[in-house]
Amino acid sequence: MKAIIRQEYGSAEVLRYADVDKPVPADDQVLVRVRAASINYGDRVDMHGSPTIARLVLGLRRPRQPVLGRAVAGTVEAAGAEVTGLRPGDEVFGETNQQGFAEYVAVPETRLAVRPPEVTFAQAATLPIAATTALQGLRLAEAGPGRTVLVNGASGAVGTFAVQLATLLGAEVTGVCSTRNAELVRSIGARHVIDYTREDLTSGTRRFDVVFDLLGNHPLSGFRRMLAPKGVHIASHGNIGTFFGPLPRFAAIVAISPFLSRRLRVLNNKPTAEDLVFLSELVAAGKLTPVIQRTYPLSETVDAVHHLETEHARGKIVLTV
Repeated sequence: MKAIIRQEYGSAEVLRYADVDKPVPADDQVLVRVRAASINYGDRVDMHGSPTIARLVLGLRRPRQPVLGRAVAGTVEAAGAEVTGLRPGDEVFGETNQQGFAEYVAVPETRLAVRPPEVTFAQAATLPIAATTALQGLRLAEAGPGRTVLVNGASGAVGTFAVQLATLLGAEVTGVCSTRNAELVRSIGARHVIDYTREDLTSGTRRFDVVFDLLGNHPLSGFRRMLAPKGVHIASHGNIGTFFGPLPRFAAIVAISPFLSRRLRVLNNKPTAEDLVFLSELVAAGKLTPVIQRTYPLSETVDAVHHLETEHARGKIVLTV
């Protein structure tokens, strides 16, 4: 089969469209014929091997797993002996343990959900990771009616889902983005927009019940000042150092949070089939719309990654197979 592989860490130039062995599913896995896959932040971490501490898992000198890709949608081609809920022909989507940028991938049954017919393969491929991160972050923050929610990074992959989901939950949403993305962020539900190119996000006087930070581009002290009494700050990112990445920021949040009236929380996204079903039903009902800026054939993944890293894509970039 064809897949996107790399033998070393680096920029998009290390990626190759090449032939590899077709995977054989384990007893608890299904073999999925991939129809679409989306690019996520974690794929870029895997590609660059940065922050360096990630290489303890990915491989110290070179990647242990040559194939990238985590969020996929496709058709079940074969099922392992212990699989009970899926069968060949079922159309599914979910999160893999890498290896998704390929024509076929083996995925545990528990990480997949059945694709509603009203949801395209491309749309379904955007929901694992990005939409589940948004959903679980808003749940952790207890976002809901009467709550004010600020989404820092509102035009990005997770942010476009967070704005829509917070609005659906009944919250009043403020999105932070650049000038060119302001109209998009308003169109998906944000009542207010802060243009970070024109004003300092943390210097204003307005306070929020929830600050959902997807970028980690301001000091924690600044975000704390933006919180209403007993407000909650959700961190899904952090200052990116070349070695430790966001870990120092997350450690600081865990250390100081017990001593504050305003809550600081680190989001640890965990994939569940139940969340995928819930999100896909919202898409099928027309209540949630994945923002897909552009699609690329799998063979043009290098161009897709270049676009993502140089143009700061709005919403999601999807690979079609």
